[in-house]
Amino acid sequence: MTPALDLSLQFGAFPGAAAHRQVLRAARVRRWMAMALLRPAEVAVRIVGSEEGQTLNRQYRGKDYATNVLTFDYTREPVVSADLVLCGPVVEREAREQGKTLEAHYAHLLVHGTLHAQGYDHEHDEREAAIMESLEVLMLGALGYPNPY
Repeated sequence: MTPALDLSLQFGAFPGAAAHRQVLRAARVRRWMAMALLRPAEVAVRIVGSEEGQTLNRQYRGKDYATNVLTFDYTREPVVSADLVLCGPVVEREAREQGKTLEAHYAHLLVHGTLHAQGYDHEHDEREAAIMESLEVLMLGALGYPNPY
């Protein structure tokens, strides 16, 4: 049985946002995230422009550029509580550079962010990074997407 997901999907204003809204239908986002959930969750997903993405990355990570996804995890048990912030222009640029569809790249980043919200990490331990990457490949395959790496 799939854990319950209370999802809030929000869109900031940025050039081309309408195309991102078309790809990120709530049912589709819910399906992608549910694949990675181990327990019930309350998650807000916000798609932002470059300026907001850069501001948040600078404020919370000390890095002065917009990144593809930021995960703010608040609780992991008994309910996962998190915010995922994805920078639409960065996601679009990366998808183009990597030869992926916007849909496939968003699916990957939402699975990735959902795993982060539950404590998975790829930045501090090579073994954990390999585990996280393997899970992403398996989950995306089960969703019908190719290996994102």
